Amino acid sequence: MSLQSMTSGQEWLHPAVSARAVHISPQSHLFTALWLPALHTSALLSAMASKSVFVVAIDFGTSYSGYCFSLASSTDQIRQVYWGTEHGLKTPKTPTCILFDQKQEFRKFGYDAVMKYKSLPSKEADNWYFFQNFKMCLYNKKVTSGMELKASNGKTLPALTVFSESLRYLKEHALETIQEASFQTVCDLEEITWVITVPAIWSSAARQFMRLAAKEAGLISDMISEKLIIALEPEAASLWCKQLPQEGFLADNSDKKKFEDSPGIQYIVVDCGGGTIDITVHEIQENHYLKELHKAAGGGWGGNRVDENFTDFLKEIFDDGVWDEYVKTYPTELQHMMYNFSLQKCSAGREAVYIHCYYNLTRLAMCKKDISHFFKKAQGAVWCDGMIMITYEKIKSFFDYSIKNIIHSLKEILNKPEMAKVQYILLVGGFASSIILRDAIRQAFSKYHILCPMEAQVAIAKGAVLFGVNPHIIASRVSARTYGVSVNRKFDAAIHDSLKQRVSKAGDYIYCTDLFKKLVGIEESVNINEVAHHILHPTEPDQTSARFSFYCTEKQDAQYVDEEGMELLGSCTVPMPDTKLGKERKLKLDIKFGLTEFEVTCTDVTSKQSRAIIIDFLAV
Repeated sequence: MSLQSMTSGQEWLHPAVSARAVHISPQSHLFTALWLPALHTSALLSAMASKSVFVVAIDFGTSYSGYCFSLASSTDQIRQVYWGTEHGLKTPKTPTCILFDQKQEFRKFGYDAVMKYKSLPSKEADNWYFFQNFKMCLYNKKVTSGMELKASNGKTLPALTVFSESLRYLKEHALETIQEASFQTVCDLEEITWVITVPAIWSSAARQFMRLAAKEAGLISDMISEKLIIALEPEAASLWCKQLPQEGFLADNSDKKKFEDSPGIQYIVVDCGGGTIDITVHEIQENHYLKELHKAAGGGWGGNRVDENFTDFLKEIFDDGVWDEYVKTYPTELQHMMYNFSLQKCSAGREAVYIHCYYNLTRLAMCKKDISHFFKKAQGAVWCDGMIMITYEKIKSFFDYSIKNIIHSLKEILNKPEMAKVQYILLVGGFASSIILRDAIRQAFSKYHILCPMEAQVAIAKGAVLFGVNPHIIASRVSARTYGVSVNRKFDAAIHDSLKQRVSKAGDYIYCTDLFKKLVGIEESVNINEVAHHILHPTEPDQTSARFSFYCTEKQDAQYVDEEGMELLGSCTVPMPDTKLGKERKLKLDIKFGLTEFEVTCTDVTSKQSRAIIIDFLAV
């Protein structure tokens, strides 16, 4: 297979493995941290946004989810929704929890799911399906359309069902809200551009999975719909923060009115979610657009790690099998306990935290011994008449893993010479509201301005609305890895491995297979409208289709696609029905990079027929 310009040495496309048409899913993602292949161009994206009446941005988080919306014609008033009022709460996001009944039918989402599951008798709860923190199953794992998810009680459902029903609920909630906001005007789906935010460090398959889930949920009618835009979470947060006035941030000694009014300003955005930490670096351009300066970074160090450390601590305290029995027998009560802690970890000041010890945990403990005896060896915790008092120092220790990794990653980036002009660190996301986290970042990076928007939890959703209205606003991005395709070239004994030597069917030429042709290099900056042109040739004169196989690596380059560290991203088949010109036939490949999506078009020069090349990453 070949992707090379006409001025270079000739390379060939391998025939498809079989004549069977390969099913290709349209909206996939080749460049893991940067781009999704799409069937539409930047111009079409712009036209699409202008045709919509509303832009709705769904921030689908690991711990909490929500959405914001505005008229597509104006983002002066971005509306946000508050959740939990029927339960005596008022929060900008709702827990990313979903509940299915014993018939595997959707019942509740968000606070409603939490409260319903909490109220179920233990025997009945064993037959229901309660899912939380399930977004993390798409991070750093092999993602397929048929993968399964485990509920809290160990039962499983298809992941696609869990994600699509969650998105369906949010879609219907948004449509009802828009209808109320527009005086009962019925809003047609074609009048809405949907934006779904995803971590910048997600894999190609994970991003495609979200588009597939959106289709299953009815947000779009087909996978090639231009009515769905994938936005990267730290980019969305950056778009929101750059246009905030000084009073839009928590107090800091910043003297800038708005970032976007100061071309040349460079800042680092740290999106602190429940599951992942996403880091990106931006520079403000003259036209208020953004230029990415560093490839996306981060990892699974979010706020949920703090929760896990908390439960590990409780397991140490309630030993002798008490905690294990509690987890197994009273999952709904445990869920409520963890929910209360997750709120306290972000809202608590620099003081001890008091956690209510629920009835069944107390009862199980007292069956073994006096409950105060469980705390004799506990470091940093005291039993206080039905409450567990945890010292501030102990609470801080639960943050150690997350903070250590965040600081290490930030130092790795900021210590690079090209980052010398960065002056600001912006902390966004629900986890950023934690005083403990912000204190640690300020202490580690005292020479920088540390800023956190007043509405840290909704910065991503509101920024995603801005992105949905103007997807061109990110002027360039930096590739997180090196990407390329498998090609064949004329065999050269001086440089090629003899094991890769192949002979054509007619025996008239010898070629080397499995060679890696680089398309874009790691840490290479690519402008949104940059187009790469390549000419390809068939390997055999009579082949009627050609196979494209795309690979990536963290190395700068590679010789073969089967080298260590190489990852097969996906593949597709392109027909070449007219065989008259044999091996002299040409396939012209145009790759256009831009926005969070890119377009690949292949033209059979002989017939002048063009088609989009669409890669199915979920089938790899």
